[in-house]
Amino acid sequence: MSDTMTSKIADGLGRFWGVINRKKTVADDFYETPLKRCLNTFDITLLGIGHMIGAGIYVLTGTVVKDLAGPSAVLSYVFAGCAAILSALCYAEFGARVPKAGSAYSYTYVTLGELWGFIIGWNIVLEHLLGASAVARAWSGAFDSLFNGTIKAGTLTHIGHLSHNSPWLSEYPDFISFTAVVVVFIIIGCGAKFTMNFNSVFTIINIIVIVFLICAGFYYSDGKNWTYPKGFFPYGFGGTLSGAATCFFAYIGFEGIAVAGEEAKSPERSIPVSTVSALSVVTFLYVLVTIALTLMVPYTNIDPNAAYPSAYEYLGLEWAKYIVALGTLFGITTSLLGSAFSLPRAIYAMASDGLIFKIFAYVHPKTQTPIWGILCFGFIAAMMALLFEIEALVEFMSIGTLLAYTIVAASVIILRYLPVSKCQFELKPEQEPETNQDDPELTEDSSIIKKSKSHDDFGKLKERLREMPFLKSFEPGNAAILATFAMIVMFICLSALLIFGYSYLSNGAWWIILLLIIFIVAVILCFLTMVAHEKNDAFLTFQLPFVPLIPSLSMFVNILLMMKLQSLTWLRLAIWLAVGLILYFSYGIWNSKENRSGTGYGQMVGYSGDAALSCSTIGNFEEEVREQQPKRREEEEGY
Repeated sequence: MSDTMTSKIADGLGRFWGVINRKKTVADDFYETPLKRCLNTFDITLLGIGHMIGAGIYVLTGTVVKDLAGPSAVLSYVFAGCAAILSALCYAEFGARVPKAGSAYSYTYVTLGELWGFIIGWNIVLEHLLGASAVARAWSGAFDSLFNGTIKAGTLTHIGHLSHNSPWLSEYPDFISFTAVVVVFIIIGCGAKFTMNFNSVFTIINIIVIVFLICAGFYYSDGKNWTYPKGFFPYGFGGTLSGAATCFFAYIGFEGIAVAGEEAKSPERSIPVSTVSALSVVTFLYVLVTIALTLMVPYTNIDPNAAYPSAYEYLGLEWAKYIVALGTLFGITTSLLGSAFSLPRAIYAMASDGLIFKIFAYVHPKTQTPIWGILCFGFIAAMMALLFEIEALVEFMSIGTLLAYTIVAASVIILRYLPVSKCQFELKPEQEPETNQDDPELTEDSSIIKKSKSHDDFGKLKERLREMPFLKSFEPGNAAILATFAMIVMFICLSALLIFGYSYLSNGAWWIILLLIIFIVAVILCFLTMVAHEKNDAFLTFQLPFVPLIPSLSMFVNILLMMKLQSLTWLRLAIWLAVGLILYFSYGIWNSKENRSGTGYGQMVGYSGDAALSCSTIGNFEEEVREQQPKRREEEEGY
C-alpha cells in the first residue's frame, strides 16, 4: 500500500474519530427552551419522591425481607441509599449546570462527545420505556388483588393464554396495565404543571398511607421478631449485601429530577436541593417502613407478593388490607407518572439535537409538551405492558440505568480536569491577591506567587509534580481522561473477580489473591494520577465535593451491580445498542446539529445568579423564580 493511500486512510479515520467525538456546543442560547419553565423545587422534589417510593415499598420490600436479608433488610436499605446518593450527587452537579431534558444524555454529549451521548440517550429511552411498562404491570396486579384475582381469571377464561411459561411474554394480555399506561400518558400530555399537581396529590396521599404503616407497625411491634427464629442476620451479612443490591433499584427514580431541569424555574438551585431532599426522605421512609414490617411479624411469615397485607392478616387486622391496597395503587401510580414524564423528554432532547427523527422535537404550542414523543412512545409502552412479563422488563431496565450512572460519574471526573480552553461553562473570576502598592520590595514575580490557583492551571500537574516522569508528557486534561477509562476497565476486572471468582477467593487460591492485589493497585494508581493534577473547582453552580473519590466509588458500585445481572440481559442490551447504532450512523450522524453548524466550542456561558454552591449551603436555599427565556405568547394569552 502506498504512502499516499495510507495517509488518506489515516486522515479519514482521524476525521471520523473527530466527528463521533464532537461535543455539544454550549452557546448563548443553550438555556432557552420551548418547554414551559413552571416547576419549583417542591414540585420537582415530590416528582422524585413519587418516582422512587411507589413500587419499592409495596413490591420490593417483601422479597428482600423474606428471601434475602430477613430483619437486616433495614441495613440493606441504608447501604442502598448510600450507594444511590453517590450517583445522585453526580447527577445533581450536571443537572444544575446543564438543565436539559436529556439529563445523562446531555451531560455526556457536552463532556465526552456525540457517540457516547447517543449511546447513553438510547439507554435512557430504554430505561423509561421499560420502567413505565413494568410499573404498569405492578399497578395491574395491585388492582386485581382488590378483586382476589378475578380480572386475571376472567381474561384467561374468555380470551385464553398468550403464552405458557415464557420468560418473555405474559401469560395473558393485561388490558388493565395497557389502560393505565394510556391514561397516564394522556395526563402527561396535558402539560408539566398539571402533571406535577396530579403527582403531588397522589404522592402526599401515598406518604400518609406509609406513615400509617409505620405507626401501626410500631404499635404492634415485638422486639422478639428481630431475634426469632434465626436472629437479625438469618442469611448472614452476605445476605444483607445481596439485599442492598436489590434495594438499589428502588432508588433509580431520582433521574427524573434531572429530566425536569429544562422545565424548572430555577434549575441551578432546584436540581441539587430536590435531589438531596428526595433521596433523604425516601431513604428515611424505606428504613422506617422496613423496621415496622420486620417488628410486626417474623420474617418467615411474610408473603413476598403481598408483604403488608399478609402482615396485617397475621395480626388479625383484615380492615388494614384495604388501606394498604389504597397506598399501593397511589404509590405505583406516582412511579408510573415519573417514568411517563421522563420518557418523551428524553426523546425530545435527542430529537432537538438531530440525533433521532426531528418530529419528536415538536412541542405543542398550548401544552408546551413534546406531543409526538408522548403519543408514539406512550403507545409502545402500553403495548409492552399488555404483552410482556414484569420480571423480563425490570432486569432489562436495570442494566441501561446502571450504564448511564457509570458514564455520568466518569463525566464528572473528566469535566473537572479539563483545561479552561475546553471548558464551556462560565467560571468564578480569579481573585487577585491583596497587595500593598507602596511596598517597594513587591515585584511582579512575588505577586504571582501569592496569587490563588489560576484557571490556566486546570488539568495540569500540580506545581510540585510538574517534572513527574511520563505524566509530564500529557496535554492538560488528557492524563485524567486516560486514568478515568483505565479505572473503569480495572473496576470491571475487579468486579468480575469478586463475583465470578468468589469461591476461589474464599478458599484462598494464591493466583486470585495476586490478581486482586494487581487490580487494586492499578485502581489506586489511576486515582493518584487524577489527584496529581489541578482540579477545576471554580464553577458557578453546585459542585460535587470530594472529586474524584465520590464519582470513583459510584462507578465501582454501578459496575459491581451490572456484573450481577444475567448474561441474557447483556445479550438484550447488545441487541438494543446495535439497533441504536444503526439509527445513529444512518441518520443521526448526518442530521446532528453539530454536523450542520460545525464543531468547536461556543462562548462560555453560565448563570448570572449566586456563585458557588456547596453541600453546607444546600439546606439554606430559598426559592428564586428567574425568567430563563422570553415570555411565550401562550402565557400572555392566559394559557
